[in-house]
Amino acid sequence: MAATTKNGSLVIVESPAKAKTITKYLGPGYEVKASMGHIRDLPKSKIGVDVDQDFTVDYQPIAGKEDIIKDLKKAAKKSEFVYLATDPDREGEAISWHLKELLDLPDDTTFRVTFNEITKKVVNESIAAPRQIDMDLVNAQQARRVLDRVVGYQISPFLWRKIKRGLSAGRVQSVATRLVCEREEEIRAFQPEEYWSLDAELERVRPNVGKFTAQFYGKEKKQELHSEAEVNAVMEAVKAGAFTVTGVKEQVKSRNPAPPFTTSTLQQEASRKLNMQPRRTMSIAQQLYEGVDITGEGTVGLITYMRTDSLRLSDEATAAAKTFILGRYGKDYYPGSPRVYKAKAGAQDAHEAIRPSNVELTPEDVKKDLTAEQYRLYKLIWSRFLACQMASAAYDSVTIEATSSDYRFRATHTALKFAGYTAVYVEGKDEDEEEFHSPLPDLREGEALALRELTPKQHFTQPPARYTEASLIKALEEKGIGRPSTYAPTISTIESREYVVKEGKYLRTTPLGETVNTVMKDKFPDIVDYDFTAQMEEQLDQVERGEEKWKDVLHGFYGGFSQELEKAEKDTSGRIKVPDEVSEEICPLCGRNLVFKSGRFGRFLACPGWPECEHTQPIVEQMPGKCPKCGGRLLKRSGTSKKNSKPYTYYACEFVTRREDAPRQCDFMTFDVPVADNCPQCGQTMFKLSGKGARKPFCINEKCPNFLPEDKRGYYKKKEEGAAEKKKAPAKKKTVAKKK
Repeated sequence: MAATTKNGSLVIVESPAKAKTITKYLGPGYEVKASMGHIRDLPKSKIGVDVDQDFTVDYQPIAGKEDIIKDLKKAAKKSEFVYLATDPDREGEAISWHLKELLDLPDDTTFRVTFNEITKKVVNESIAAPRQIDMDLVNAQQARRVLDRVVGYQISPFLWRKIKRGLSAGRVQSVATRLVCEREEEIRAFQPEEYWSLDAELERVRPNVGKFTAQFYGKEKKQELHSEAEVNAVMEAVKAGAFTVTGVKEQVKSRNPAPPFTTSTLQQEASRKLNMQPRRTMSIAQQLYEGVDITGEGTVGLITYMRTDSLRLSDEATAAAKTFILGRYGKDYYPGSPRVYKAKAGAQDAHEAIRPSNVELTPEDVKKDLTAEQYRLYKLIWSRFLACQMASAAYDSVTIEATSSDYRFRATHTALKFAGYTAVYVEGKDEDEEEFHSPLPDLREGEALALRELTPKQHFTQPPARYTEASLIKALEEKGIGRPSTYAPTISTIESREYVVKEGKYLRTTPLGETVNTVMKDKFPDIVDYDFTAQMEEQLDQVERGEEKWKDVLHGFYGGFSQELEKAEKDTSGRIKVPDEVSEEICPLCGRNLVFKSGRFGRFLACPGWPECEHTQPIVEQMPGKCPKCGGRLLKRSGTSKKNSKPYTYYACEFVTRREDAPRQCDFMTFDVPVADNCPQCGQTMFKLSGKGARKPFCINEKCPNFLPEDKRGYYKKKEEGAAEKKKAPAKKKTVAKKK
């Protein structure tokens, strides 16, 4: 243990927020400074890796950080000891190594410390037990960085020459694009198949009992109904027979809580429940980890480190959860012993799962000190952790089987018997929730039933759903592609490159993304191969564990890659045209379908007839209802206030245009939101006030008996000018005679 001396000790972290929190815990004798992330890296202007000289790396100080580097050197020079306290992962280890190298810190007075959680106890324990920099972790990061640099800086120029400038390729982003493209291909190739369901409305023969609905099951085993003829055959048979209860099964089912969050599951659940993008989720989680000012507590790190694939929880954490559960919910809500979760095969398991640093700090306790996003994410993490240590939920399940002419129909009802962990948290799902079934009557086996009605319904199988950000992260994780730190930037990259676009919550490929994917699959099959990419991740893990040398991994990869690159250059001649992405919007000037284009400010719609037709317009969202003036579609548009540059949303007819030569024009615009309901009196589209919460729709047709005047719609009223002056008249000025 290195003791504090008269010269003091310097602690270097990445961010000012983290520095502020740690300063409070260490007290006098320690100076804490932030490096603001990496201070040196590969140069942006060139590849920075000499592949012919055993992958010699040219690290350079990052431009714009000269003052930070100078300040850190000065602070390190006057300090007895330097503690490198960057994040506890490969990237954090690499930042510490770069700091040591660039600041020229001596081995005997430079130490590495890590904090899985930024609390007083953990910070002081870590400072008291420092270690040396783990070069296996550093080399694993270097190997990933060099691999990504070599792939990106050698394939990207090829894509620029063959397709268009500004494109990029990468080991993980190209595989993610392939996943989305192949899902789109599945959807296009999908052939719907017909199937039928058959519901029987049954009733007890004895009086004064309710009806219930049972679904067709089959005979000895489950049977699918593929046509109307099959349904009719079943209906004729059961109508000719009599229904009898042939089985009543009552049981108590238990449901276990979901495990605590890993990086992947946190991003998925935040996307599903909070509609938060993965990159935003990680940004807010970083703030919660580094520290937030809490009233009465000072700066507090609220959660443990958020880049992890581990499901492990410390004994202290599970003991604290037990105490909290017993105190707030009672002994029935605790399972009797701590729940232990096993991480999936291949997990690095370097850190604990994501959890609150102090379970006693409930979301309600800290809500007033957090932003809305911080509160929502902290509540999600806190609730999931507490629930994972609670008792299972119990459900009363009743299944009734009714038979007629050997055809079985089944009805099931499940009711919550004991809330258990669901009192705190229920995991979200990507798929639709199951249908609600009404309670069933108290029936006995052998009892006769009366058939009231048979309801056949035709259905068609649906294509697989497009990926959401959450389900794409799940797919990447299942295939072993990428690691916790890569999911969010990967999705952000393929969206910013416009290889995929987000429509609602779903990701759809663009013609550009499909063109790039086709080229990558044809010319660089290894880079987009799922198994090859997963094997590369495993090799990087082996470097981290000290089982393989990082430059051996690079040599093993580059041999095949360079051959693919050379062959691609020889085999590809000319430029590859990216087909236009055609929209359903019609050009108001010439009648062509508008196409999607990209510009400085993002995507927009343009006429493909340029230069004969120069019409362009923003991409808009169609709203329900019709224009009350001309019957056109209503579109959601956005603008920016000239007064304060704040964005705003309004709704307008599709034929609102500034072009005087447009064949059809309309001037209807409003800030009120059109709704799907039409006025019951006049049939016109109704509107409601914008804003959160339920708002009652109103009719804006002045000729309708149901018309609601503007002064009764609940608009915010500004105070009349001069109202303040009327309440309190200003004092009269005194006249002072001037001296002559």
